Amino acid sequence: MSVKRIEPGEAAGLLAEGWSYLDVRSVPEFGQGHPEGAYNIPIMHAAGGRMQANPDFVVEVESAFPPKDSRLVVGCKSGGRSLRAAEVLTGQGYTDIVDMRGGFGGEHDPQTGQVSCAGWQARGLPVSAEARADRDYSALKREG
Repeated sequence: MSVKRIEPGEAAGLLAEGWSYLDVRSVPEFGQGHPEGAYNIPIMHAAGGRMQANPDFVVEVESAFPPKDSRLVVGCKSGGRSLRAAEVLTGQGYTDIVDMRGGFGGEHDPQTGQVSCAGWQARGLPVSAEARADRDYSALKREG
């Protein structure tokens, strides 16, 4: 089953309808700014200058969003990690998952380097750098 991909403007519309935004970027990236009201569960962690898979990603999402019909817009920096995360979650039985192309910072054409899909921030959509105790990774991560 393929994942539906949408652009940031459509994602903002879904959020207004009650969908949740799941930001799968690393904690430092999330802390630099994110869509207002986003939840942060990284699919990868920044460690020692490299990115490493979060082995608890699925368990942490299942804990934060237990119903498999939770309506989730998944986003990252430019769209690569979020597509992978959306595929993983769909494979785990989630039924209402969409991937946001362009992510927070914009999708770039690998050949030209030109922006091929403007991201959330560039479109002037609501942004926050404020941590919310119930939505940042320190509150959502798996304990133990």
